[in-house]
Formats: sequence, structure tokens, C-alpha cells
Amino acid sequence: MTIRVTVWSERRQDVTDDAVRAVYPDGIHEAIAAGLRADDDFDVRTATRDDPDQGLGDAVLADTAVLTWWGHVAHDAVPDTAVDRVHARVLDGMGLIVLHSGHFSKIFKRLMGTSCDLKWREDAKRERLWVVDPSHPIADGLGESFVLEQEEMYGEHFDVPPADELVFVSWFEGGEVFRSGCTYRRGNGRVFYFRPGHETHPTYHDPNVRRVIANAARWAAGPRGARPVYGNARPSEPPR
Repeated sequence: MTIRVTVWSERRQDVTDDAVRAVYPDGIHEAIAAGLRADDDFDVRTATRDDPDQGLGDAVLADTAVLTWWGHVAHDAVPDTAVDRVHARVLDGMGLIVLHSGHFSKIFKRLMGTSCDLKWREDAKRERLWVVDPSHPIADGLGESFVLEQEEMYGEHFDVPPADELVFVSWFEGGEVFRSGCTYRRGNGRVFYFRPGHETHPTYHDPNVRRVIANAARWAAGPRGARPVYGNARPSEPPR
């Protein structure tokens, strides 16, 4: 069964910043989408904040099994009405993959219920991501670790709830570590936060990063049980 994925981006720095355009001439969202389109499991579309309803209208979300989210400088420009729609769909069963600086997005902070703050440093040094749960489907096909030669540093403490499952931990040349791959369940939906992806580095062209995102999309769209029914209910058993 083909998984319908919507790749969303705020589409700002990859329009206005020459250094970002040099790495992602078609936009960060198109680089993420290209990795998914190389896999026959996915039917991929892109959406940005400049689209009608910020690319997050009811019709789009209803037709989306998994939404990926990349944002950085325009978190506050996403209307609360759009966040409400995404939040409702996640609780209803849509998967959500939050990438890099999307940790500060309105939707991720709402789902986590915390500040989602962290330490950071733009020094373009090495990041090694260690697979700490090799049995997890998101780690499928990876070795015990992989390296990104240039990345922004994120460091602990990361103010999020304890992950349901921790898949990756990062180490940086400055000595910091970070919980870089965290899964959560919210309502009937599955959420995955994946740390790498600073806009001036070619992270979303990296084969290991593309594999993680594809694996996460399959996991986030995985089988569900029956849709919960709420409210006043008749007895399930016949009267004796």
C-alpha cells in the first residue's frame, strides 16, 4: 500500500539566503521529497507556508498519512488555526516527522507540552549519530552509527518529555551529546523528532539521513487499531 506523504516547509531561508540556495536550489522541502520519491512505498507531495491555508488545509491533511515538518525562522507566522488542524489530524492518526529546528514549531511544542528548548552552536563540525535502538524499524539498514561531517550542534538539556523510544543519540566535536531520534505517541498518531538538518549543510542529500526519514515515514504510517469512540456509550454486553 502506497503511503501518502506531505513534505512541508516554511520556505524562507532557501528563498532569501544565498548560502542556503547554494545547497538547496529547489528548496529544502524538495530535497527531503526527493529522498522519499526514490522509494516506491511513497506518494509524495510538497507544501509550503505560501500555499493556500499555509499548505495545511483540511483537504490536504485528510489525504496525508504522514506529514514531515521543517521550519526555522517563521514558526510564529504559522497561524494557530493551521496548528489546530494538524494537531487534530495527529490525534486522529496522521503521522508527524519533525525535523531539526522544527523542535521550536508551534505544533511540536503543543504536542510535547514543554518549551522544547536546547543548547545550540553553529560551528559546522562533525556529528556522529549513534543507533541506540538497533531493533527499531527507524534504524533499519543503518550501521551502529553514521557521521555528518558538517552540522550545527544541539546540546542537552533538551526540554521534551521522555521519549517513548529513543532511537539515536548524537555526539558532537565540542563534546556535547543530544537525544536526536525520539518517538512519541499522541492520541492515535505517531510522532518522530529527528535532529539533523541545518539549512546551510547538505544534510538532506545524505543517504543515511534519507534512509532514516523514509524508515520514519513507514513507521509513522504503521498499522493502527480500531479508531477510539468517545462519549456516552451503550453497554457492550447484552443484559442478563
